[in-house]
Amino acid sequence: MNDQNLLRRLLSATCLAAALALASCATPTPYQPLSASTPQRSGGYSEQQLETDKWRVTFSGNTLTARDTVERYLLYRAAELTLAQGNDWFEIVNRYMEHEVRDEVRPNPFYDPSWDFGGWRPYYHYYAHAYGWRDWYPYSGEPAFDTRRVEQFEARAEIIMRKGTKPAGDGNLFEARDVLEKLGPGILRR
Repeated sequence: MNDQNLLRRLLSATCLAAALALASCATPTPYQPLSASTPQRSGGYSEQQLETDKWRVTFSGNTLTARDTVERYLLYRAAELTLAQGNDWFEIVNRYMEHEVRDEVRPNPFYDPSWDFGGWRPYYHYYAHAYGWRDWYPYSGEPAFDTRRVEQFEARAEIIMRKGTKPAGDGNLFEARDVLEKLGPGILRR
């Protein structure tokens, strides 16, 4: 009896660990440094100093990270970096957005050509988002595969950092402390 309880607990713990591992994989990119070991899968920010007061800041999102999130995290990182370098405000002089779009087609994992009434007919199972797994054969007109559009964004900006009071009237100038204060509550960290 004790062995059976131990086995149940071990199985429950294993299932819970697997579920948590899968859940952590299926989330938008949090605000984090870009990992050198898995940059395409995890995403995050990076920066490169170009001149004394000029930097290139990048934020890469995974396939679940929305464009506006990528842009907000880039702006937030630029503000953090500006203050870390002892400056007060920054200007965005160049800005780029890379947008990768691809369609993923998942073939039917339950392909089953079957015989029906003595004759062969193609017969498939497929996954429909609203209905779950369904059957298909040529006369129903339904597809035998699942297609989904995958989008991935990467934002880059070159910034020039300055000290003192920010000049008014230019939409490309940002007060670093204001950016951190306004965007900070919406930043999801790991």
